[in-house]
Amino acid sequence: MTTTGLAQEEDPSPPLLRPYGWSFAGVVLLQVIGAVAGLAPLLAVVELGRALLSPGPVDHGQVWLVVIAGAAGLLVRLLFTAASSGLGHVLDGRVQLALRRRLAERLGRVPIGWFSRRRTGELAKVVGEDVSAVHPFIAHAPGELVSAFVVPLVSLVYLFSVDWRLTLITLIPVVLAVALVPLLMLPARLREQEEYDAAMGRIANAVVEFVQGIAVVKAFGGSERAHRRFLTAADDFVGIFSRWVRGMSAVAAGMQLALSPPFVLLVVLIGGAALITSGGLAPADLLPFLLLGLGLTAPVAALGHGFDDLQAARRAVGRIKDVLDVRSLPEPARPATPLGHRVELRGVRFGYEADREVLRGIDLVLEPGTVTALVGPSGSGKSTLVQLLPRFFDPTHGAVLLGGADLREIDSRELYRLVSFVFQDVRLLRASVADNIALAVPRAGHDDVVRAARLAGIHDRVLELPRGYDTVLGEEAELSGGEAQRISIARALLADTPVLVLDEATAFADPQTEQAVRRALAALAGERTILVIAHRLETVADADTVVMLDDGAIVERGSPAELLARGGRFAAFWQSHRSAVAGDAVPQGDEPR
Repeated sequence: MTTTGLAQEEDPSPPLLRPYGWSFAGVVLLQVIGAVAGLAPLLAVVELGRALLSPGPVDHGQVWLVVIAGAAGLLVRLLFTAASSGLGHVLDGRVQLALRRRLAERLGRVPIGWFSRRRTGELAKVVGEDVSAVHPFIAHAPGELVSAFVVPLVSLVYLFSVDWRLTLITLIPVVLAVALVPLLMLPARLREQEEYDAAMGRIANAVVEFVQGIAVVKAFGGSERAHRRFLTAADDFVGIFSRWVRGMSAVAAGMQLALSPPFVLLVVLIGGAALITSGGLAPADLLPFLLLGLGLTAPVAALGHGFDDLQAARRAVGRIKDVLDVRSLPEPARPATPLGHRVELRGVRFGYEADREVLRGIDLVLEPGTVTALVGPSGSGKSTLVQLLPRFFDPTHGAVLLGGADLREIDSRELYRLVSFVFQDVRLLRASVADNIALAVPRAGHDDVVRAARLAGIHDRVLELPRGYDTVLGEEAELSGGEAQRISIARALLADTPVLVLDEATAFADPQTEQAVRRALAALAGERTILVIAHRLETVADADTVVMLDDGAIVERGSPAELLARGGRFAAFWQSHRSAVAGDAVPQGDEPR
């Protein structure tokens, strides 16, 4: 199937900061004016010293003029740097808001299956930490970097006008510090920084997994293993951080020593003393070098910090751009209308990676009014296959059809009105119970919500909550895994779609609730097309058709009774699962007939 007739998506990630170029230029211009004006007080002190130390009477008019000029320069610096900082922070807020909106929009349009291949902690880092990492670049880096270039330039012009020889001597600490900068850009240093960022992402993910799963792992005695996984991530981070610090420490120490005020003063005093004793420099002319010489090093030190912020922002923007570059599944230019809800997979092949197929040549028909159970060993491709029906992914080869129309030719909004999915791993919103159930049908009436909850076997538990169906989950009450799954089932039942896909919907349910849910699904089956991943024998026994997968291919299909009589792979699967159930606990009447 080609993508002919599909609307091609434009480049999803135009330059992130280009729309703010003029505002950013305004921030820089204000900072330049403020930085230059900030030199006026220092130059005023220099000129006062030279005027007071020069032979002859003091020119009081000149002294007051210098004082006024210095005070005016200080006022201009305060006004313009404050304006630059304020505009920079306003711009930063706009940029962060725009980036988070774009990320939210993009994440709302990417294939749902894309999320299953990403770790929660890593995505949280992109939306949270990486967007925040842009803040120093926009709100602070302009001031630091402008000062690092403008202030030394103006100072050097003035110092060269006083004495070019001592100016060159004063630059010795700066030259030594700048000569060490390339050592920070060595491939080994950049690789260590990338490893550091990756380790931070793994720690964030380990924390999320540990916190979200701690109740379950503790209940099953697995807290030590879960804790060990977190500690392993932390230990890896410590090792990587230690290597990074060792690689950077010597260079950083050398730069700090070269730019330290005592070292700069020592260099200026030695050079100045040599010139004064030789008669090549007036004693009063040493004063500007003592004041402005220190001013040369502080901006260079700020340049180092600004460089770090720029590097951090560059890496963060790169990760943000990677997410924004994820293309959504193409929408059809001329949507097709399904005729009925017969599902067919024709020659379907799929792989998450180009060199490794997960599904290999799947041909399968799901008739309306039937329940099809997928069984097979772990890794056989069951979850991947069911995710193709709600179009979480598009097949690499072949086609998935609904009512005779390729899913790629059906508008996504129409598709989600026809196909609903019940995940085994349920995520509930921080909203009321009623809103969680009515997620797919926001305008559903209260009676419809209650009916769906009754069918899913969760109504009585809801009534026990503080405010019943108005209880906000995650704030006023918490639900168990089985209860959350029943909410998810009620959500799917209320959606009332003709095609229902279930990833073992009763995995966490107690026996009584499981029986209620199975009866509800049986009563609702009617003309629905139902596909379920089956891990329990009871689910298999209820199915009209069983499809057994192994290594991404269908190895057997037929009714449960037919496959048992055949004595093949499914029969072995059935017997092994019966043996695994303590006391041969398959309920009477669930044996396939």
